[in-house]
Amino acid sequence: MSAMNTPALAVENLSYAYGKKLALDAVYFTVNPGECTILLGPNGAGKSTLFSLITRLYDSREGLIRICGFDLKKRSSQALARLGVVFQQPTLDLDLNVMQNLRYQAALHGLSPRLADDRIREELERQGMFERRHEKVRQLNGGHRRRVEIARALLHKPQVLLLDEPTVGLDVPSRKAIVDYVHRLCSDQSIAVLWATHLIDEVYESDRLIVLHKGKIRARGSVPQVLETVAADNIGAAFQILTREEK
Repeated sequence: MSAMNTPALAVENLSYAYGKKLALDAVYFTVNPGECTILLGPNGAGKSTLFSLITRLYDSREGLIRICGFDLKKRSSQALARLGVVFQQPTLDLDLNVMQNLRYQAALHGLSPRLADDRIREELERQGMFERRHEKVRQLNGGHRRRVEIARALLHKPQVLLLDEPTVGLDVPSRKAIVDYVHRLCSDQSIAVLWATHLIDEVYESDRLIVLHKGKIRARGSVPQVLETVAADNIGAAFQILTREEK
């Protein structure tokens, strides 16, 4: 398979259990370059477990994960180098300013100081945050902190961006700004995005959709395909049908 046809992220037959509790059950999907895929599921569906496996915080015995064609177990360094991540829990150092946080991350990726500062400026200017680069993170509101975390995840020019519930707790304008920005990244830079959320209003009509419930994929495909699968008129109705508890 040529590089152009290689999925940016491929998950095959992935299962994971906490003791006897099965958190993921034979999950499989692909995300292609320039594609925004929404991983939609209620709390406890297995979204964060999946992200922990993709980032190798957890290690799976069953299944396969490839990032840009690199097997995550066999070629971890090459695979993870192509991955950018924004975790659900904030991870910025509140007592450092924006530049200090980002320079530290750039150093971890081996970027020279000059290249790091160029990349930091580029990413912050895209989100209207460059003028706030010398402010301590604790002085920023939740939406601005998330913008900094997204900038940090993009400093090394990853080909895959994972976002785990990045807008939880933010006000509507902040949420919309982040959702719009990430979708522009897909279209303008051909980054592959996997966005985990339980908020249906974050799904665009052009997105790919994966509905995860109790560790199993209940539907996958384009938004129209998923709606057709369950004969629903909108994503909210489809989500209710696909995550309905069996009596």
